[in-house]
Amino acid sequence: MRNCVSRDVLDLLASKWVCLVMGALPNGPMRFGVLRRRLDGITQKMLTRTLRDLERAGLVDRQVFPTTPPQVEYSLTPLGQDLVVLMEAFRVWAEKHGEEISEARERYDARAAEPVRALNTR
Repeated sequence: MRNCVSRDVLDLLASKWVCLVMGALPNGPMRFGVLRRRLDGITQKMLTRTLRDLERAGLVDRQVFPTTPPQVEYSLTPLGQDLVVLMEAFRVWAEKHGEEISEARERYDARAAEPVRALNTR
């Protein structure tokens, strides 16, 4: 079903940056710069977009402090904390089976690299 709510949620959660941002926030609020340094390789633009998407979905809360310059902290909402429990289970599964997946990929790639055998023609 195209308009299925689970598709919409999966579309949001399928991003590696969403998973990494969510995984960085369970221990408490984090400022943008700290979060960016923790997520090696993310651009400022991508982090901003990811945080906005998560805030829009009700998973992350953004709090602005009236300082000069303004300080902003991001934290998980109760809904986000609930999701992190599932994401943690997925991380544990991935770490447990990562080697098996790598080996399966290597076997597949080795088979795919074999020359195509000619059909036996009579």
